[in-house]
Amino acid sequence: MSQPETYDVVVIGGGPAGSTAADDLARAGRSVLLLDRAGRIKPCGGAIPPRAIKDFDIPDELLVAKARCARMISPKDEKVDIPIEGGFVGMVDREQFDEWLRQRAASHGAERRTGLYRRIERASDGVAQVFFADKEEDGIEHSVRARCVIGADGAKSQVAHQEVPGAEKTKYVFAYHEILRKPQNTTADYDESRCDVYYRGSLSPDFYGWVFPHGDTLSVGLGSAERGFSLRKATTRLREAAGMTDFETVRQEGAPLPLKPLPRWDNGRDVVLAGDAAGVVAPSSGEGIYYAMLGGRLAGEAAAEFLRTGKASALATARKRFMKLHGRVFWILAMMQHFWYSSDKRRESFVKICRDKDVQKLTFDAYMHKELQRRDPMAHVRIFLKDMAHLLGLAKA
Repeated sequence: MSQPETYDVVVIGGGPAGSTAADDLARAGRSVLLLDRAGRIKPCGGAIPPRAIKDFDIPDELLVAKARCARMISPKDEKVDIPIEGGFVGMVDREQFDEWLRQRAASHGAERRTGLYRRIERASDGVAQVFFADKEEDGIEHSVRARCVIGADGAKSQVAHQEVPGAEKTKYVFAYHEILRKPQNTTADYDESRCDVYYRGSLSPDFYGWVFPHGDTLSVGLGSAERGFSLRKATTRLREAAGMTDFETVRQEGAPLPLKPLPRWDNGRDVVLAGDAAGVVAPSSGEGIYYAMLGGRLAGEAAAEFLRTGKASALATARKRFMKLHGRVFWILAMMQHFWYSSDKRRESFVKICRDKDVQKLTFDAYMHKELQRRDPMAHVRIFLKDMAHLLGLAKA
């Protein structure tokens, strides 16, 4: 029997993380196989900030909408509009966006294959052998050899569970959304350049609901980590609140999202994780596309260093570098979610504090540019004092 083909890197999962890693490695001249299962569309609001557009060369034609305002809506239906001054947040449809990323990787030399990952075994020479089937019920397996494997196969990553210690302990929030067709005439309070965010315990006991523009369609959904909470019923309530009960439903999607980055992203041998498989979804906001693409880039760079030096320790640099860049922001966002989303009284206060210009500027600077801004240190002080007033009950809700 002939030996299976050998690649420098096999990337498992063709979402933003896997496609970015495959594209970067292929551009660098590495032999890459990008393995992705058929029919996967990630439930996602589809927001990508200017930093992602710039860093990953996202063309304007992929943006189905440009949000120039965010509206925060409280349990008592108080509304706070936060304009995005001097810029916009791009909105993408994940079905088209992810496929474009896969096609880009292929155009630079990555080989694409549709298949369902099964497992990794090690050949007698120590090289990883990746087994996969054409479809789930298919008993016929195929295999390829890989000097390095990047696991980018989603939140409940089989690669992570099989290869990376501690991955099975990951906790999840479950997200669900419905893609609705925008009617030509509607009385709904809807603006195709605005993202609406609902903070209500009846819609989500620990997260939020959203109505995001997608050009001719809308993404309407929410998330929750509470077991037994019906996301579908809550989405029906959200559609009622937004005046969109009669909008045509194009499709419905749901999936788990990791609550925080895994403590380890590699197996110390030849596997490194990226994207949801590594747990890089921002707490509080649920933002994942930018962080997934950055994680894919860092995983690709770690894999390239491993291939160059033969040192398995290079694989650990993906997580180290990511956490150095964004670990502090993730910690702050986790604390915000834990406190502000815990009751409707606090949600009401959270929306109220969003009226503050210091909060608006600092929040959007951090979101748009992915940095904690240091140009105005007194703004941080003012926000701290205002937050403390709410925490201590000194501010009126």
